[in-house]
Amino acid sequence: MKSWTVVIILAAAQFVMVLDGTVMNVSISTVVADLDTTVSAMQAAITFYTLTMASAMLLGAKLGDVWGRRRAFVIGSCIYAVGSGLTALAPNIGVLFLGWSVIEGLGAVLVIPAIAALIADNYTGRARITAYAIIGATSGAAVAAGPLIGGFVTTYFDWRYVFVAEVVIMAGVVLCARFITDATPPRAVRIDVLSVVLSASGLILLVFGMLQTKVWGWVIPLAPPQINGVEIAPFGISPSAWLMLIGGFLIWMFVVRQRRLVDTGRPPLLQVSMFGITQLRSGLSVLGAQYAITAGLFFMVPVYLQMTLGLNAVETGLKIFPLSVSLIVFSFVGTVLSRRWSPRRIVRWGQVILVVSSVVLLGSVDEDLRGLAFGIGMFTAGSALGLLASQLGNVNMSSVPPEQTSEVGGLQGVFQNLGSSLGTALIGSVLIGALSTSFAAGVAASTLPAEAKSVIAEQTEGGVEIIPSSTVDTIATDAGLSSTDAANLTRIYGDAQVSSLRVAFFGLILIAFFSLLFSRGIPSAAPVRTPKAVRAG
Repeated sequence: MKSWTVVIILAAAQFVMVLDGTVMNVSISTVVADLDTTVSAMQAAITFYTLTMASAMLLGAKLGDVWGRRRAFVIGSCIYAVGSGLTALAPNIGVLFLGWSVIEGLGAVLVIPAIAALIADNYTGRARITAYAIIGATSGAAVAAGPLIGGFVTTYFDWRYVFVAEVVIMAGVVLCARFITDATPPRAVRIDVLSVVLSASGLILLVFGMLQTKVWGWVIPLAPPQINGVEIAPFGISPSAWLMLIGGFLIWMFVVRQRRLVDTGRPPLLQVSMFGITQLRSGLSVLGAQYAITAGLFFMVPVYLQMTLGLNAVETGLKIFPLSVSLIVFSFVGTVLSRRWSPRRIVRWGQVILVVSSVVLLGSVDEDLRGLAFGIGMFTAGSALGLLASQLGNVNMSSVPPEQTSEVGGLQGVFQNLGSSLGTALIGSVLIGALSTSFAAGVAASTLPAEAKSVIAEQTEGGVEIIPSSTVDTIATDAGLSSTDAANLTRIYGDAQVSSLRVAFFGLILIAFFSLLFSRGIPSAAPVRTPKAVRAG
C-alpha cells in the first residue's frame, strides 16, 4: 500500500478549498461592520465563491489533462494563495469579492479536479477506495469546522487571520507536492472556447438570477433595476426569471455543442455521454443536493443567530457545534460502515435522517433557538450529511476508469459547488423574501399610525434588509415613532424574522425529500470492477 503522505497533502488542499465555503458564515455581522457593507452583499460574495468554481471547473479539469495533473495542482494552489492573501488585506467588499469570490475560486478549479485524478494515479484497489473516503470525510470535516474556526478566530483575533492561515497552508502544500506521483502524462487536447463560454455564462446567469429574486422577484417584478428611470422588466416579467431562463437555455446549448463536437471527431469540454452512467448520474445528483442543503443551513442559521439574536462569532459557532461535530464523526462512521453496508444503504439512511432532521428543525424554531429540539435537529442533520460525504466521492469516481477521473473530478466539483451556490442563493433569497413579505403583512395588520404604515411601506418597497432586531427600536425612534410604536415595530420585525426562518427550513425539507428520488442509481453492493471508458465516438 502506498504511503499515506500523498493523501494527507491532497486532503490538506481539499480542506482549505471546502473550508472557505462556511468559514465566513459565522463572521457575517463582523465583516459587514468592518467593511461597511450589507448581509446581501456578503450573501453574494459567498455565493459567487462557489459559483466561480462551478462555472470554470470543467475548464480546470481539462487544463489538468493538458498541463499535467500535478502541475495544475501546484499552479492552482499558488493562485489560491494569492487570492487568500488579497482577501486578508481587503479594505472593502469589492476587494474581498475579487480576492475571495474570484481569484480563490479560479485557483480551486485547477486544484479540485486534480485532487480526484491524483488519488487515482497514486492508489489502487482498496487503498484507492479508502483514499477517496478520506477526501470525502475531509470535505465534511471542513464544512463542519468552518464555523468553529471562523468563530474562534473572528472573536479572539480577526477574521482576516483565517485567510492568512490559508496562505501558509497552501504554501506548505506546494512545497510538499513533489511527493505526489503524476503517472498520467499531459495530453495535447484542444479546448473548445465556445463550450467554456456557454457553460460558464449559463451557470452564472442561472444562479445570479436566483440570487436576485429577493430584490427583483421570481416572476412578478418587485423592485427591478432601472436605466434612466425606466424599470427593466420585459413584458412585465421579473429580470430574475429572464436570467434563469437564458441561463438554462445556454446550458442546453452547451450540451448540444458537446454532442456536435463528438459527432465531428473533435474533443468536447465534457463527455456528456457520461451522464448515461446511472451510478455517476445518481451520485452527482445526490452530491449537489447534499451541498445545497449544507450551504443553506450554514447561511441561514448563522444569519439568524447573529442578526436576530445578536450572538457573536464564537457563540454562533458553538450553537452550530452539534451539527459540526456529528458531521465530522459520521463522515468517518460512514467510511467504517462501507466495509459491511452497500453505498446505497448508507446514502439512503443519510437521506431519510436528513428529511427527519429538517422537520425537527422546523418544529424547533422559536425566538431564541435554545430548545433541546434544535440541538437534536442540528446533530442529526450533521450525522446525515456526514454519512453522505463518506460515500459519494467514491461512488462517482468508481463509476469510470482511471483515465476519466480528471473529467469526473471536474464534474464532481461542478455539482458540489453549483449545489453550494444554489443553496446559498435559493435559501438566502427565500429567507430574505419571506422576511419582506412577513414584515409587510405584520405592519399592515398592526395598530401603528396610518402615516407610519405608509412611510414604512414606501421605504421597504424594494425589500427588507436583514439587520439586528435590537437596532429596529432606535431606527424607529429616530424616524419619529413614539417609544410604544417603536417597540411594536421591533416586535413585528422579530416575528417576521422567526417566520422567515421557518419558511427557509421548509425549503430545506423539500430539497432533502426530493433528493431521495436521485439515489436509485447508487450501487446496492460495493463496486467490484471498473466499467469501460466512455468513448468519444
